[in-house]
Amino acid sequence: MRIFRLIYILYIAALYGLDEFFLAHARLKWLRAAIRIAFFWRHLPEPRAVRLRRALERLGPIFVKFGQVLSTRRDLLPPDLADELAKLQDQVPPFPADLVIATLNRVYGRRYDDVFPEFNLVPVASASVAQVHFARLPDGREAAVKILRPGIRPVIEHDIALLEIGAGLVERLFEDGQRLRPREVVAEFAKHLHYELDLMREAANASQLRRNFADERLLLVPEVFWDFCDREVMVMQRMRGTPVSQVEKLRGQGVDIPKLARDGVEIFFTQVFRDAFFHADMHPGNIFVTPDGRYIGLDFGIMGTLTEVDKNYLAQNFLAFFRRDYKRVARAHIEAGWAPADTRMDEFEAAIRTVCEPVFDKPLKDISFGKVLLRLFETSREFNVQIQPQLVLLQKTLLNIEGLGRQLDPDLDLWQTAKPFLERWMSEQMGVRGMLRTLQEEAPQWAITLPKLPRLLHEAMNRDPMEKIEQGFALLMAEQRQRNRWLMAIAVLLGALALVLWFRP
Repeated sequence: MRIFRLIYILYIAALYGLDEFFLAHARLKWLRAAIRIAFFWRHLPEPRAVRLRRALERLGPIFVKFGQVLSTRRDLLPPDLADELAKLQDQVPPFPADLVIATLNRVYGRRYDDVFPEFNLVPVASASVAQVHFARLPDGREAAVKILRPGIRPVIEHDIALLEIGAGLVERLFEDGQRLRPREVVAEFAKHLHYELDLMREAANASQLRRNFADERLLLVPEVFWDFCDREVMVMQRMRGTPVSQVEKLRGQGVDIPKLARDGVEIFFTQVFRDAFFHADMHPGNIFVTPDGRYIGLDFGIMGTLTEVDKNYLAQNFLAFFRRDYKRVARAHIEAGWAPADTRMDEFEAAIRTVCEPVFDKPLKDISFGKVLLRLFETSREFNVQIQPQLVLLQKTLLNIEGLGRQLDPDLDLWQTAKPFLERWMSEQMGVRGMLRTLQEEAPQWAITLPKLPRLLHEAMNRDPMEKIEQGFALLMAEQRQRNRWLMAIAVLLGALALVLWFRP
């Protein structure tokens, strides 16, 4: 089945003329000519951007998500491609109404119109994995109903299998294969794709994020209506706002766009460093804005998490980077095990400085992040820095946030916006407040353990004294054997020296 899926992918690519993108090099002209001969009957009247979008839509969810990520990087793409790929964010062709009805009737065990007094069968948004319809609940509340695309699981499984094959080839055939850890990266990606196919998990993610931003100062998250949710259907509060990509419309509503851009940066760092739980699919199709300038988050199928170790090392890296303390950046990489322990810190520091120093004190519009990323990749390869699969989602999200900030306010100073937040967070973690919070968190465990300490100490003191004697005797014997080896070595050396002196003329 995998070979058939691969053939289908190549067929669609050729059918839509994608050889124009991937075989543009002069050395590959012969291959393009062969494709033209093989597909002599194809007709390509549409612009290249439209053909690319339609091909990604036909190929399925993984390819659509790739297009979504690309659409946020207008600094890396020509305008025609960026504009067309932006349609993949919420304008993927929907599945028919009869499949919507069939899914709802099966999930609820009765007719869908007995569950929802009002249900609009025309979707308001359609993405690669699911689509959304507006409805009304029996108690009169307005709701958004998200329905999983029928038959989507086998398509994703086939594509993941192909990615695994590709990862294996990269690992075996390329010099950087081991360092890039492609198998682990694909496994991380596959895990989150499988999560996205369970709408109950997405509902739980939305509920958690809503609690994290309960003050609703920066971010609004819809309420989940749990009584109506299932693995294939998620029902939540209907939210009203303007897509964040419609900047001129937001200006007309009186929204402070520069502040909106700064708030987006704060939301990202709050999710990552305060909560270690972040929205990892923050393309413009999933972000709306209220007339008073607050963000509305949607689509919670892909969420990232960080361990305390990763979070602390990331915070140190970011803060050292913002302070231009490149030595600290190098040290953090080595201490975390991301760079080999024998890495020369002075050389690593100099390489990081060379890449990063030119981008400071510049607004986003004057920074070519494509070049910066390329240089950072070259540096990581030079120093054998290991790719961290658990951080791939974070890196993707950071690219999305930077792309969004570029659209909202090209003059945004990303570094100065993020630096105060990180300094405050580090102070709270490492300072007195951090120590008090740790004591407070550990207090319940201490309350359980402290009363048991006398008994535990008594048991430790009376635990099989012969066992302790045997351990001590074994240790003494080991030390004695080591001492005997040294005495034997010294005796051999002295004997050899005596022989040399005895036979010396």
